[in-house]
Amino acid sequence: MQIFSKMDIGMVRSSNQDAYFTGEISDGSVFAVVCDGMGGANAGNIASETAVKVISEYVVKSYRTSMKDEDIEKMLNNAILSANIEIYDLSMKNESLSGMGTTAVVALVRNGVAVIAHVGDSRAYLVSDELTQLTRDHSVVQSLLESGKLTPNEAKVHPKKNVITRALGAEENVIADSDIIEIKSGETLLICTDGLSNFAEPSEILDIFKNNKIEDVAELLVSAANKNGGGDNIAVVTITG
Repeated sequence: MQIFSKMDIGMVRSSNQDAYFTGEISDGSVFAVVCDGMGGANAGNIASETAVKVISEYVVKSYRTSMKDEDIEKMLNNAILSANIEIYDLSMKNESLSGMGTTAVVALVRNGVAVIAHVGDSRAYLVSDELTQLTRDHSVVQSLLESGKLTPNEAKVHPKKNVITRALGAEENVIADSDIIEIKSGETLLICTDGLSNFAEPSEILDIFKNNKIEDVAELLVSAANKNGGGDNIAVVTITG
């Protein structure tokens, strides 16, 4: 498997509150975690960096080659719960960190199967002949879309499009959504923060994948988001089977 990544501050923000980690496990499995922090001053940075650290360490310590896919799914959910507790406790102990939180997407890929868990509006996509969103945003706009109160075009410019309804650290408990999907040879798992998904159309993302070498794609996706305004931090990870 091939794994590539790129992170950028974007064209507008003065600090980078995104964070990510990628790693390979002893049996050739790979995993990645991408987070987008929120909160004043350094709080967003601390939330995202804490989540990445806790989740990645949990996966490395807990993973066993004998695990079934369902066991891995449970492990990823538990890793997210552990990160939530850590961030929530930090925010309770330090007034300057009060209210901080972060999104999280974590994926482990082995033997043609990806196990994915997420909280918030950072996303996972499957890239083949088309671009398929695998995660459902935990956001106000997503809820309005599903209830028929917004059209997709209205959602793109809605004033609350960045308001999420679930985040690590926001409350004492959090529920992650998770899934197990097949990745065929030549297909790619794309994991990203909303700095990409809000500033690059799905058709543009797909074109970049189709017309470039996979090792160049992450950097080209970041460049596209920046060319389109770069209004947020951008983190991108690609995993190709």
